Amino acid sequence: MSYNVAFISLGCAKNQVNCEQMMATVQAAGHTIQTEPQGADVVVVNTCGFLSSACEEAIDNILEMAELKKAGKIQKILVTGCMAQRYKEDVLRELPEVDGILGTGSYDDIAQAIAEVMEKGQRPCHLGNIHTANQSGERILSTPPWYAYLRIAEGCDNHCAYCVIPSLRGKYRSRPMAELLDEAAELSSAGVKELLVIAQDITRYGTDFNGEHQLAELLRQLCKLDFHWIRLHYLYPSDITDELIDTIASEPKILPYLDIPIQHCNDGILKAMNRRDTKESLTRVLKALRDRIPGLVLRTSLITGLPGEDEAAFEELCAFLREMRIERAGVFPFYPEDGTRAALMDHVDMEEAKRRAELVVDVQSDIIDAYNESVLGSEREVLCEGFDGQAQMFFGRSYAESPDIDGRIYFTADGEVSPGTFVTVRLTGVMDGELTGELAQEG
Repeated sequence: MSYNVAFISLGCAKNQVNCEQMMATVQAAGHTIQTEPQGADVVVVNTCGFLSSACEEAIDNILEMAELKKAGKIQKILVTGCMAQRYKEDVLRELPEVDGILGTGSYDDIAQAIAEVMEKGQRPCHLGNIHTANQSGERILSTPPWYAYLRIAEGCDNHCAYCVIPSLRGKYRSRPMAELLDEAAELSSAGVKELLVIAQDITRYGTDFNGEHQLAELLRQLCKLDFHWIRLHYLYPSDITDELIDTIASEPKILPYLDIPIQHCNDGILKAMNRRDTKESLTRVLKALRDRIPGLVLRTSLITGLPGEDEAAFEELCAFLREMRIERAGVFPFYPEDGTRAALMDHVDMEEAKRRAELVVDVQSDIIDAYNESVLGSEREVLCEGFDGQAQMFFGRSYAESPDIDGRIYFTADGEVSPGTFVTVRLTGVMDGELTGELAQEG
């Protein structure tokens, strides 16, 4: 039988790709995908479970769907993804409204699970092997038509002491390059202009095949396709090779915007957290990137209050940020996540970790304010993404803004600018921390 199925995807872009693949699987099975939950036979909540806050968001969404179910506006709820994998017993026990779960090793089973809940009255629990789960398959893109994600690997072998990802996503597995190039070619043919290359760690790409780093070669091949921009998330500093830096610097399509999560800079904390970096190695690689890639904008992730972070280590982090001038950062207070080694270590209390995170945000605000001031008067290529009726301005992104995680550039224009169009914008001001400008010419 055919059913109406709605999807809610939470968390990161990698999770979004899983959701896009499930949507394609469901459609291929003869079901109809609808955008809103109300009226659906089945609602699939694809969860994130990386942080406790992400689990709370997932539970809020599940409870919201439970209210719709109680009101008779939906029939069944399936929960998939990282929270289902991490807390499978708790989900089934504490959330009786949930009709079934699929872990991160069982996304391919979504059509089977729908049949089980709708036709057999079962409460399925599919928990396949997270180390061998299929990464490929057709997708129904859920991003705007001008950009899409290309997930080049699954899992992680870094085993940072504070992180649960290896236990949720399995060991690191690169996808075959030929398969990636075929998928990228399809995206290009579909009109995608910005390709975002993603994985938990893209710098390790190919090392599980033969021990050799193959990201640079993959990027060179991707640059032969008809993309306008290629953006990279995430690069681990210890695996950034000279070949990779040269490739990024020499290929015009690869944006000089790199997302490099460092988490901290104190040697003792980095060692305790099982990071492969030192303050000296971080300084060396960041300076090499600055020296060799003109106009580089850096993004990073930082954690305050990690085990071992006393006031001196915290001040060291702030001083490092001021020196390195990292333009963009996601800052998170440390939380002792269940099942991690760091949860068993001594650390500052949550309120102090939050206070330190707020202080780091202040440091970052000064850095981005100075950066914004430095680019005023220049012209920048912007990918228009829409019109803001309240501001009465168009908005979009330059190479320095990644979708969903960074801000926008607002600009005026005498005529209509269609979403998905590249234009040249002269930067003239700042509005609530975001750049503003005026249309100079169409790209």
